[in-house]
Amino acid sequence: MNGAPVDTLLHQAPEQSGNVNRSASVVDFRRNAPRKLRIALVGTFTPRKCGIATFTSDIFEKLAEFHPEITAEVYALDDPRRRESYRGVPGIAGIINSEDAADYEEAARAINDSGVDAVWLQHEYGIFGGPDGEMVCDFVDRLAAPLILTPHTMLEHPGERQDAILRRLVARASRIMVMSRYSRDLLATRYGAPNELLEVIDHGAPDRPFGRQEEFKERFGLAGRRVLTTFGLLGPGKGLEHAVAALPAIVAEHPDVLYRIIGATHPNLIAEQGESYREGLQARAAELGVSDHIEWVDRFLDTDELLDQLEACDIYLTPYPNLQQSTSGTLSYAVALGKAVVSTPYRHARELLVDDVGCIIEPASADAIATAVNHLLGDPAALEGLQRRAYAKGRETIWPRFAAKSARLIARAAAPAPRTHAGLPTPSLEGVLDMTDGTGMYQHAIGIVPDRRHGYCLDDNARALMLANLVEDLPSQERSRLAVTYASFVQHAWNEDARVFRNFMRFDRSWCEHEGSDDSNGRAAWALGRTLADSPDQDIREWARIWFDRTFPAFDANGSPRAVAFAMLGAAARLRIEPEHAVSRAYLEQGGAFLAQLLEKARRPDWAWFEAVLGYDNPRLSQALVEAGHLLGREDFLACGIDTLAWIAERQIGASGQFRPIGSDSFGHEHRHLPFDQQPLEAQAAIEATHSAFRATRDHRWKIHARAAWNWFFGANDRGAVLADIATGRCRDGINPRGPNANCGAESILAFQLAHYSMIALETEVGGDSRGGFDGARDERVESAIAAP
Repeated sequence: MNGAPVDTLLHQAPEQSGNVNRSASVVDFRRNAPRKLRIALVGTFTPRKCGIATFTSDIFEKLAEFHPEITAEVYALDDPRRRESYRGVPGIAGIINSEDAADYEEAARAINDSGVDAVWLQHEYGIFGGPDGEMVCDFVDRLAAPLILTPHTMLEHPGERQDAILRRLVARASRIMVMSRYSRDLLATRYGAPNELLEVIDHGAPDRPFGRQEEFKERFGLAGRRVLTTFGLLGPGKGLEHAVAALPAIVAEHPDVLYRIIGATHPNLIAEQGESYREGLQARAAELGVSDHIEWVDRFLDTDELLDQLEACDIYLTPYPNLQQSTSGTLSYAVALGKAVVSTPYRHARELLVDDVGCIIEPASADAIATAVNHLLGDPAALEGLQRRAYAKGRETIWPRFAAKSARLIARAAAPAPRTHAGLPTPSLEGVLDMTDGTGMYQHAIGIVPDRRHGYCLDDNARALMLANLVEDLPSQERSRLAVTYASFVQHAWNEDARVFRNFMRFDRSWCEHEGSDDSNGRAAWALGRTLADSPDQDIREWARIWFDRTFPAFDANGSPRAVAFAMLGAAARLRIEPEHAVSRAYLEQGGAFLAQLLEKARRPDWAWFEAVLGYDNPRLSQALVEAGHLLGREDFLACGIDTLAWIAERQIGASGQFRPIGSDSFGHEHRHLPFDQQPLEAQAAIEATHSAFRATRDHRWKIHARAAWNWFFGANDRGAVLADIATGRCRDGINPRGPNANCGAESILAFQLAHYSMIALETEVGGDSRGGFDGARDERVESAIAAP
């Protein structure tokens, strides 16, 4: 298979490529005609006690409250050391043991099978399994739906593994939601996130009336007190030792002050050190003589109670020493409730408290805390002014606004509904001709412009020769010129000394190698057999006969599985026109036995395949056995071919019936298949293999599967991306997690063109599907899944 060019300029997100119109869904959304969407929410979730669990729960609840057209299904990360009970928790679709790789695999499978429109992942290094939470990488690799990423920790100076993990997530994301401008800029500059995918949505906050602190003080028995509050899971990262140290100076001026420290100790800290941090703070308070001015609310509060407790305070303190912290949910809550905030200049505070919305102080300074608090408590007008400015700022982040922005984010991320393509109009050859010169067909392109740096290869010119045998609406002279050009390349690739074909040629027509890959040699044999069977030109057919006879004896029927399969397809093509051709018949027997033996060795209950890994052009292995069984009358070969083709076909159909090719990320990974990158070659292989299966069995389900693969070219895919253009005959190089690859290389153009002619042949087969038409895959989901016969 041709490697993709190194250029990344045109590996664009859908909005850049011109293939997918994302803005339409946004416009519809704003016109109050929102599309019904389903998302999977992945993260920690209540009743687990952590900030991310609260945030994930907030997304779930606020979307349901303000945007019921979006349904969220929650996959909750559970800590095996402190298992939570999710019995009866609304929205739970699955629970993932964060340390169990099999749980991530099963969750990804369930999400893919559910057919959600997008997956929204909350990322924090500590909530996923493995070193630095690296298990998240394999999980996202398995997801087919567009990924919305919310990274909650972005380090300026990450460790090597931390850096690699976040870069992997960024590369997989279709949209990235952050809660601060700093986070957006850091992701773009440090982690390579494309600016057009980044979206800042401020942390949501409640919408409550202003100025009710006296009412809530009365409720909690705090009447007559000046109340300072800090909330959150306790740990050294809160900087509470500095706030405690500031209390003597505050109490000296305001003896009615009460500092309320609300929250349980962080579970991880409890596991490692018990309550030593809290006990140390209590001992320090006693030493300073301010124990009576501190109230410890030692428990985790649900959101409603937390808000009630926050309403009872005058000043909210966040003396955090970690100035890299980019998000604080409680800071957002405090501002929205109209609380005067005294804070160190961590990232979120610097952004949210700008324009005198809060009071920023130097970090790790008890004196700075005392000075700021005493100033505000000593000047009621200054205190109220700060509170009112905070409340006004908080109107920008209240839950209805957060939910609306989140809904737009989801709409932009979700792939358009799968489309189908009616009929089989013949594609233009413009794209083929633009990629062809007097030497042959170029390998790669940047956009639609041929990239001469990568020269030519036998693989593509063999494919191009097969196409030249089939093209319609082209004068015979022009068809002959193309066929001769590609045939000349194949002929020149033969290295007589080594008795093997070469593959890669530079633009200056010098060869890059003396021997090409086994697969490229097998494809040359295939092209010679197909040319002998398909070419309308007697002279070209005679040329193909000569070179078939000259080169075919060099092919080993026990080599690379795909090389053997390709050569078998060439032998089958010749056997169809010369049923007694001994060399072809012998090769089909030997190759069929070889593939059947591979299957017997590799098969296991959940893996009906020839190898432990899936590669490219997978259906060709099954197709070769189907052809051999059909032509030789070998029922065992035919049964193996049909069985394995059904198995691979079932794994290439999504929940909505759309074709989902085995992704190139699968290559080299044993016993798993991944959804990206998706390549046109796989759709062509599925169509041609099912054509062979239909010809052998007359079973209509193969036509249904071929239609699903054909519609993949026109938007019935995981990103709703139109890859093929009838008017030019070009085809994009595939689909990555962000959408289509805008380059139009030879392999992709030829895959589309050859798939078209296979579809024509399939639809005109005697005994074809009486229903006909191209009605899409959704209403034929069960059939198109191709259960094994």
